[in-house]
Amino acid sequence: MKVTIDQDKCCAAGTCVLVAPDVFDQRDDDGIVILLNERPPAELHAAVREAADVCPGAAISVSEDA
Repeated sequence: MKVTIDQDKCCAAGTCVLVAPDVFDQRDDDGIVILLNERPPAELHAAVREAADVCPGAAISVSEDA
């Protein structure tokens, strides 16, 4: 799995951080998403997919490449 983010689409809702805090964080000044791990381990894949699904700005992309 590879995760990418589009900070321009991020609306700073923070749902990604709540769902997958080991993969996502937020900037202190404006709350925009920060990607902590673009290739999370398998045990976090379900949480990352959920974070992408619930992101109100559609700022998270997940590809299933090796």
